[in-house]
Amino acid sequence: MLIPMLYEALVAMAANRMRTFLTMLGMMIGVASVVLMVAIGQSARDAVQKTIDSMGSHLFIVLAGSANSGGVRSGSGGLNTLTADDAKAISELQGVNVTAPVVQARQQLVYGSINWNSDVFGSSADYLIARDWTIAQGNAFDESDVRQSRRVALIGSSTAETLFGNDNPIGQTIRIGRTPFEIVGVLGSKGQSLDGRDQDDTVIVPLSAAQRYLVGNRWRSSVRMILVQATSNEVMPQLEYDMDALLRQRHKIPVEGDADFSLNNLAAIAETAAKTAQTMSLLLGAIASISLLVGGIGIMNIMLVSVTERTREIGIRMAIGARQRDVLSQFLLESLMISVTGGAIGLCVGIGGAMLVGSIWSVTIGISWSAVVLAFSISAFTGVFFGFYPALKASRLDPIEALRYH
Repeated sequence: MLIPMLYEALVAMAANRMRTFLTMLGMMIGVASVVLMVAIGQSARDAVQKTIDSMGSHLFIVLAGSANSGGVRSGSGGLNTLTADDAKAISELQGVNVTAPVVQARQQLVYGSINWNSDVFGSSADYLIARDWTIAQGNAFDESDVRQSRRVALIGSSTAETLFGNDNPIGQTIRIGRTPFEIVGVLGSKGQSLDGRDQDDTVIVPLSAAQRYLVGNRWRSSVRMILVQATSNEVMPQLEYDMDALLRQRHKIPVEGDADFSLNNLAAIAETAAKTAQTMSLLLGAIASISLLVGGIGIMNIMLVSVTERTREIGIRMAIGARQRDVLSQFLLESLMISVTGGAIGLCVGIGGAMLVGSIWSVTIGISWSAVVLAFSISAFTGVFFGFYPALKASRLDPIEALRYH
């Protein structure tokens, strides 16, 4: 029974090829739009998550306080209110994995005839652990280098390429400001930060060497920030409370007083950014889904026209023994075939479009197969849902009146 009905449906679709194609077009556009928009949204979400992960996991950034001069306040880090001893005290709190005190300066780098301006960070050996940063070439400096204020440096991949090109930088000497430093390692690639800064355009030196040679008298005994890596996300809320209490106690600041430091929970920032990207992805998918609704309305319209045009055919079928459910099934099947065929073509267009966008933008566009299945399922459901009323109308025609229809 099903095979003859499929054959009849194909015959009916072939009789009006252009009309059938235009009806399918709505479903094609709808499904392609959903697949493409969800793929782009997923790609954006993955890019945000990758950038967040590059900052380090379970990470707090404790910033020094801001200065106030003549009614003008500087940003966080304007005052030297944090010390390496603060970092050591924080490291003894429960739930802390490592801490890394940091000073930062913008310095001119010189190698031979090449010079370059870059961010220079002075920190402990635990800085790489806190940032989840790997070494691509050479070795990292250790705590003995920090204690001895050795002039050794780790450079980012972008800095290495700018200064040395294809040459091996390990063992070479560069001048940072006016001080020579030996390069002992090249850092693995991190990419851009959340603010768009190239994290690989960087230099990391021992904290004591930076304080002695690079940052001037102001930061000789203090640090601009402290990186604190927690053991897990679960301990971060309690750890944040404990760090605030500890630093207030060490800096003699009452609970109700203004702190001379600020605590930034990167896990909370990461969660907010991830939710924002997910919301954007859902919004894009919802907007694209409107095309499916429009396509469904088009199917209903065309099927109603088809019922009207084939009224005498319906009357003849009923006169020779076709039941109401046979007529209902026939028109539902035609509607379903239009929507499913259009949906299948739309899937191909959507996946191809996502790959094309990825190649044009030089980014990885991940195809969400759950979105593919959902879009195709919705297209099939749309065909049944919007085709049901025309099919029901056809099945309820009076055979005598149908035969009289001209």
